[in-house]
Amino acid sequence: MPRGTEDRYALSFTTGGLLAREAAVLAPIYAELSDWTGVRDAAVKENLLQTRTHSTLVRRVRETVNRLSVLSDCELELLADLTASERGYLMWAAACRRYELIGEFAEEVLRERFLTLAGAISYGDYDSFYRAKAMWHDELDAVTDLSYKKLRQVLFKMTVEAGLLTSKGVIEPVFFSARLADCLTERAPSDIRFFPTRTV
Repeated sequence: MPRGTEDRYALSFTTGGLLAREAAVLAPIYAELSDWTGVRDAAVKENLLQTRTHSTLVRRVRETVNRLSVLSDCELELLADLTASERGYLMWAAACRRYELIGEFAEEVLRERFLTLAGAISYGDYDSFYRAKAMWHDELDAVTDLSYKKLRQVLFKMTVEAGLLTSKGVIEPVFFSARLADCLTERAPSDIRFFPTRTV
């Protein structure tokens, strides 16, 4: 049975990968303006992300703002002080919140394989996951082969940029600082579930 629009997976995450560097640029602007539209306008007007083309700039700013907007005030304040690896973790959590498909992959494949000591994730694991989801989501069946490969490629790129997988697909265990763990566990259920870690 076709699902309602509100139940459809958003699949617009192919712009720019994890966007951790971009987040570090735009988050302080939000701290000043407290307005995401203002952040977007300023970033585009001043080319704060230093892209070569205007269209790339607009897409990247929009996508970065979309992901930052799902972070809590605590997390946004923390972003500027985080190490590069912590920032990667936080932006992975943002992607998981923003895109249900990514969040479910993180919880059902990445974390589950880590907890069962599988050690690695392959494109085949993603393909099996996607096929299972497509049984309940018609929009996944409608994706072209080219778009399917792009979605898969970008998702794996994001896991590598976030420090969750090596380029060979080996799972990298995550160890959180107390400050980041505190922010991620403020939500219910805890966003720790999106990571390869034994922390609850």
